[in-house]
Amino acid sequence: MRIAARVCVLVIGIIVYILVYISFIRSEDPEVLRRLKRIEDQVNEIAIEIKNQKVREAVVEHKITKKTEVKKLYPKSPLFKSWGAGLTEEEQMEAERQFQEFGYNVFLSNRLPLNRTIPDTRDIRCATKSYPTDLPTISVILIYFNEAPSVIKRAIHSIIDKTPALLLKEIILVDDYSSIEDLHLALDEYIELFNKEKPGLIKKVRHGRQMGLAKARISGWEAATGQVVAILDAHIEVHKDWAEPLLARIKADRTVVLSPVFDKVLFDTMEVKKYNALAQAFDWNLWCMYESFRPEWYKNKDPSEPGKSPSVMGILVAERQFLGEIGVLDEGMTIYGGENVELGIRVWLCGGSIEVVPCSKIAHIERAHKPYSQDLRKPMIRNALRVAEIWLDEYKSNVNIAWNLPLKNHGIDIGDVSERKQLRNKLKCKPFRWYLENVYPLLDVWEDIIGYGALNNDLKEKFCIDQGPVPGSVPILFRCHYYKPQHCYYNRNGEIYIGGIKSHTYNSNRCLMDPGSGKTPALHDCKNAKVKGLSIYWDFSQGNAIKNRNTNRCLEIGQGADSYYYLILQTCTGQRWTIQHVIKDF
Repeated sequence: MRIAARVCVLVIGIIVYILVYISFIRSEDPEVLRRLKRIEDQVNEIAIEIKNQKVREAVVEHKITKKTEVKKLYPKSPLFKSWGAGLTEEEQMEAERQFQEFGYNVFLSNRLPLNRTIPDTRDIRCATKSYPTDLPTISVILIYFNEAPSVIKRAIHSIIDKTPALLLKEIILVDDYSSIEDLHLALDEYIELFNKEKPGLIKKVRHGRQMGLAKARISGWEAATGQVVAILDAHIEVHKDWAEPLLARIKADRTVVLSPVFDKVLFDTMEVKKYNALAQAFDWNLWCMYESFRPEWYKNKDPSEPGKSPSVMGILVAERQFLGEIGVLDEGMTIYGGENVELGIRVWLCGGSIEVVPCSKIAHIERAHKPYSQDLRKPMIRNALRVAEIWLDEYKSNVNIAWNLPLKNHGIDIGDVSERKQLRNKLKCKPFRWYLENVYPLLDVWEDIIGYGALNNDLKEKFCIDQGPVPGSVPILFRCHYYKPQHCYYNRNGEIYIGGIKSHTYNSNRCLMDPGSGKTPALHDCKNAKVKGLSIYWDFSQGNAIKNRNTNRCLEIGQGADSYYYLILQTCTGQRWTIQHVIKDF
C-alpha cells in the first residue's frame, strides 16, 4: 500500500478511535473498552509501517541518485570527456545518439538560449573603429546538410540581432538535401514567424539531391539580391559588429574577397574559445590550414588591421557581382574539400585579392567528426586533382606526389574541366608560378623530387621501408600498406625522405642517414643534418642498390637471430631497391 493510502487509513482510524473514546466516556461497558484498545493497536501499527516505508523509499531513492551520478555509459566517447556529469542513463543515450549523428553536442544545444550571449573576443581597437554610413547591403547565406535545427535557429538569431537592419538584405538557407524531418516543415514554419514581421527576410533553397558544398554555395549566390554576399556554414554565431568592417572593406575595393576570423565553439561544451587572426592557406594535398601573415602585417603592430591571405577556409564574403564575374565556385567539385582552395587561387590569379579581417569575428562549431560522409578522402583527392589540372600548370604533379598517386593513369575521374579552362583564358589569369612567387612563396615547389612512394627490396618484395615508431629515429622493415609512414622520396641531390614530405619551406623532412658505426640506419632532421655534415646522401637508381656516398655502405635487409628481417647497413651485396613512382628516369 502506498504511503498516501496508509495516511488516509491512519486518519480514519484516529477518527474512529475518537468516536469510540467518546462512547467509552459515556459508558464503562467492557466491550467498548476492548474495541477501543484494538483500534488503538491498529492505528499504531499503521503509523509504524508508514515510518518504515518512508525509510525504505529514501534508501532506494539515494541508491538511484548515486547510481546515476557514478555510472557512465560511454566512458570512451569524446562527448563525455569533460561534459555530461549528472545525466541520467536515458539522457546519456540521447546525447550520444545525437553526437554520433551530428558531430557536436546537440543535446546541450537544444537547451541553450537561441539568443545566448557570447564573449566579445575582438582586439580592443576594433570597438573604437568607425565605418561609413552608406555601406552596401549584405545577403547572408547559410549552407547545411542534416544540421541540428537548434544550431540553425541560433545562427539566424545571431545574424538578425547583430546585423543592422538597414544592411541585412536577407538570410538565405541552402539545404543540400537534408533527410532530417525537422529541417523541412517545422523549419519552414519557424521561418514564417520572422517573415510575418519582415516579408522576405529569410529565404530557403532546397536541393532535390545532395550536390556538395560548392554547388550549395552557388545556389545561395544565385538566390541572393544584396550587394555583398556572406557565404557561411550554418553552425555559426556571429559576433557583435561582425558585418560593418567587411562591408567597409568591400566598399573601398570591390575586388577583395574577405574572411572573418573564426573563434572555436567546442563541440562538447559549446563554449566559445578565442582564436587569433591568421592567414588561411593550404598544403600540396590542397587541404586548408592556418598560416602566418606576411612580415609587413606584423611590422605594423596593429592586430586589428586586415592581412593578406593566400586562400580562404570556405567561409567568405565578397561583392556579389564581382564573385560572379570571376566564376563564383567550380560546380564540378564534389561533396567536400578543395573548393575553397580553388577559389583562393583563382581570385589571386584572375584580378582579385584575399584578406582576413580581424575585427569581424564568427564563432564556428568545430565538429568532432564529419557525419555527412564516411570517407572524405575520395572526394578530396578527386577535387584536388581537378584543381591541379585547371590551375597549377607545371606544378600539378605535386598534388599526385602529396597523395602518393601515379602521375598518369591514376584512374580517378575529375570531370570535364574545359569550361573552367575557358574561364581562365577569358579572365586572362596569371600563371601559377606568379602565385608561388608573389602570393605564397612559403609553399615548397618540390622541383628536385624524382621518385616517390613505397621503397621495397627484391629480397622481400611484400615488405617496405617504414618510418617506425614516432617519436623515434630508427626506420624499420614492415609489410607494405602504402600509407604515409611508408611514403619515401628521393631527390636529385641524393637525400631520401622517409615518412612523408612537408609542403612548406619552413618545415624540414626526415632524412635517411648512415650513422657511420653499427649496422642500424637512422632518421635525422634534414636541415640539421646538413649543418652537422651527417651522411644523408645516397646513390640510387631504380632497381639497383642504395649506397651511401660518404661511408660506401649499402642499405640492405638481413635476417636476425629471431628469423625476422631488418634494415641494416653493410658492405654492398647487390640487393636491389625499387621506388613506387618515378617522375624522371634516374
